[in-house]
Amino acid sequence: MFPLILLYVVLTIIRPQDYVPGLDTVPILPVVLMLAFVAWLASKAKTFEAPQFVILPAFLLILMISQVTNGWSGGAVDELARFGPVVIAFFVFGAACSTQKRVRIAMVVFVACASVLALHGVEQAKTGMGWTGIPLGEGGRIQYVGIFNDPNDLGLLFAATLPMAVFLGRRGAGAMRFVWLGAAMLLLYGTYLTNSRGAMLAVLVVAGCYLWYRKGIVVAGTLGVLGLAAMKLLSSRMDELDAGEESAAGRVDAWYAGLEMFRENPVFGVGAGNFTEYNELTAHNSFVLVLAETGFAGFVLWLAFVGYGFWMMLSIVRHRHVPSADPSVEAQWTTERQMALTLLLSLCGLFAAAFFLSRSYMVVLYLIAALVAGHYVGARRRWPDLPAFRLSDGGWRWVPAGACGVFGLFVLVAVLLRTT
Repeated sequence: MFPLILLYVVLTIIRPQDYVPGLDTVPILPVVLMLAFVAWLASKAKTFEAPQFVILPAFLLILMISQVTNGWSGGAVDELARFGPVVIAFFVFGAACSTQKRVRIAMVVFVACASVLALHGVEQAKTGMGWTGIPLGEGGRIQYVGIFNDPNDLGLLFAATLPMAVFLGRRGAGAMRFVWLGAAMLLLYGTYLTNSRGAMLAVLVVAGCYLWYRKGIVVAGTLGVLGLAAMKLLSSRMDELDAGEESAAGRVDAWYAGLEMFRENPVFGVGAGNFTEYNELTAHNSFVLVLAETGFAGFVLWLAFVGYGFWMMLSIVRHRHVPSADPSVEAQWTTERQMALTLLLSLCGLFAAAFFLSRSYMVVLYLIAALVAGHYVGARRRWPDLPAFRLSDGGWRWVPAGACGVFGLFVLVAVLLRTT
């Protein structure tokens, strides 16, 4: 099961089936996923211990219902075919990543794959063409194939995997330490080459959250301001980071349009994938996109899915561990916390970038979320005093949290509209 789902991750990110002649006619990705799913069904490692394993199928159901309530019954089948594989990948990958060794291997795969895409970008920036046959994008921005043909998507991947590269570098031995730290520098350079404002802000968020954890909010805030100033000097697009700038203003208008869609269809939204039927531009915000397309029902579920991941990693990082006289136990706990902090920072980078992109249904987001859920399930088995998360115990809190989230989006958009 584990090798198969890792192969699925590699194929999902590197995507040789999208540019190697002959592979485009072979359904290699669905076949590998189905084989991994069959192995999962036959495995004793199946787990449903995390709330996300209940929430995600429920979210899929809402996606299907949103199509039916908007007059297209056949859309429910389309949503099952489109998002069903994402749910399967989440279940299999989450179950497979329940040990520290496997979480580390998964990080290695993510970083290695992201580094391949960054190297492609370096070649693209140098020669104007990558080995995939994809040329440099508009404005000299690097791009890849398939789901990463948008520079912003590349930046999202780089921002999410950067903490993993740093973790592997700090934990590496000998030459491998420098290999992984070199990969971290490559991912930073790749982020710069994407010239993605959202990705650069995501990197800044990752650094700020780490400094907040280590040095406190004052140091994090001060260095964050300096970092933002440095980024504005490095990137022409960061220098245009203003609500009144044309691109930013278009995003705010799209957010406003999304909130209007929610007001007109508050329960199940306008239907998954239908945002651009009502607005020329996509939402440019994963939270607004979910709210507009799936209504309050889908938004609460998606917010809970995202929120539990952050909550789980925070629980490990902040857990008051009772010291053991056994050095090996202490070493294992130290690794546990470092992994949790790494995944927490990856989530920060992932969703900071997703706040400026319409990537609510992107498979990579759910693969990283599966890694988080799997790590926590395994951590609770190793450390039973960690808190258990159950929907039956406080799951109702996500309803008022969702209401507060909707209110916050309305306030944010109202403020931004006044500044344009």
